[in-house]
Amino acid sequence: MKDLVEKAREWLENDPDADSRAELAELLAVSDPATTDLADRFAQSLEFGTAGLRGVLGAGPNRMNRAVVRVATYGLGTALLDLVDAPKTRGVVIGYDGRVLSRELAEDTAGVLAAMGIRAFLFPTLGPTPLTAYALTALGCAAGVMVTASHNPPEYNGYKAYWENGAQIVPPIDVAIADAILAAPPAKDVAVLSLAEGREKGLILDVPPPIEEQYLAAAKELAPSEGKRRDLRIVYTPMHGVGGKLVKELFAEAGFTALTTVPEQAEPDGKFPTVAFPNPEEKGAMDLSFALARKLSAELVLANDPDADRLAVAIPDPSSPTGYMQLTGNQVGVLLGHHVLSRDPDPATAVLLASLVSSPMLGVVARSMGAHYEETLTGFKWIANRAIALEADGKSRFLFGYEEALGYTVGRLVRDKDGVSAALAFAELASELSALGTSVKDRLEVLYRKYGLFVSTQVNLTRKGQAGAREIAAMMDALRKNPPSSIGGVAVAAFSDVEAGTRVAAGKTEELPLPPSNVLVFELEGGSRVIARPSGTEPKVKFYVDVREPMTAGETLAQAEARASATMKRLADAFVAIAVPTT
Repeated sequence: MKDLVEKAREWLENDPDADSRAELAELLAVSDPATTDLADRFAQSLEFGTAGLRGVLGAGPNRMNRAVVRVATYGLGTALLDLVDAPKTRGVVIGYDGRVLSRELAEDTAGVLAAMGIRAFLFPTLGPTPLTAYALTALGCAAGVMVTASHNPPEYNGYKAYWENGAQIVPPIDVAIADAILAAPPAKDVAVLSLAEGREKGLILDVPPPIEEQYLAAAKELAPSEGKRRDLRIVYTPMHGVGGKLVKELFAEAGFTALTTVPEQAEPDGKFPTVAFPNPEEKGAMDLSFALARKLSAELVLANDPDADRLAVAIPDPSSPTGYMQLTGNQVGVLLGHHVLSRDPDPATAVLLASLVSSPMLGVVARSMGAHYEETLTGFKWIANRAIALEADGKSRFLFGYEEALGYTVGRLVRDKDGVSAALAFAELASELSALGTSVKDRLEVLYRKYGLFVSTQVNLTRKGQAGAREIAAMMDALRKNPPSSIGGVAVAAFSDVEAGTRVAAGKTEELPLPPSNVLVFELEGGSRVIARPSGTEPKVKFYVDVREPMTAGETLAQAEARASATMKRLADAFVAIAVPTT
């Protein structure tokens, strides 16, 4: 306990923020510090990785606070000076959302960079993540920072870093930044210019206003449709986040006249008062949207997460208790990917990408239409960086990418998820279908009948503590060394070990174009598959089951879905039995 208190007192001396110092001093004043969360605050330091930083707000190295951000920014600046050409003049663009402390953390980021002689382009007001990602490439900056915790609970905040190519950082850049952070001085010794001094020296500048106008103009042209239904009744929610302003402006410029925003969730509010968890995927998060949609007889419901890099979609469904069916991320991804590809004049040069744990359906669709399709590791940073690599030949064009966790991007406007432009792209699709006298649900069924009905599920097995970690490692090791030849009575046609970088099919071994990762893929005869991987953030091993069922001419969609669901359950149960054998 003495070491813990000493660590806390040392932190107190180095913390430049009076508010967090007071918070920590209050904890130290408790007669028995063991009754507080002091141990957790000092158990470790937040690690800077390919997702930057993210954690609960509060004092201490295992929390998000101004001290942690100042030191992290010093590390980022050091890496930029070592690795990037002309970082001082090219500068870093900095955006922030409406969460608690976001503005202060963004200003600290700008002040530290300015003190290092690196220009900081700071957004004058809060805004969505995709706008920051766009501004980076539009301004030709050396890097970008977005202060956000995306769809995490209100007690969180984060620090998302982009590199000069416009995409989130990937290895080995994250390691270089992390090493520079470890070598940084204590937070109180990190030099910081005030906004006034930074502006006076020309080192802190506002992001020019035309950036937003340029983004809106380009986003409007990503997936224009021939649909005449500009009066399509749409209900939209920014989920107390920062997407509302741009979405409303974008839809107005595109001519949509009946977009109604959920009033209780229209303004940014970092406390998220109407939702327990500000994630459109969470149960209950869309209740206010559905209530307003029923009142207005809305034909489409759209939702962004708080930093507007994700998009949720729901369509009318009389059989649902809410009156609406929320589409899965895979369904939205396939619908959008097919839509933009079907309108592309040169599919042979088009590239479509998806994360490995997303449905394989988009790959079936894309290849059948003559486009290039690949899967990447989980995380949009991999999609964006792979798109850039494929375009390096000067012949390929990135057209669309998605991950099943509601992340989509159309075209090359933003090298990250973009829930703002994706919202308009989906509205254009719905408008076009309505003008043709059909619907989104009908389009899904057409695709299922042509390419097969794809359904997906995920099985999570929690194994806590060191013993649990050993058990998970043993599961993966056994599956890797003795891959099953069949799962649930279906033959394994190919086995991929992403850690080893190999795929074995029909006795032949080929290399995978993926960075090493502890992921195993079992492709089954007929197009279904099972994927196993340990969680990177939780004590879990995750099994993803994707089923492809052909539809017969005489059966209904409901009948095919029932059959596919039964197959999916059989495969999931069989794989769990293989991975976790009884003793």
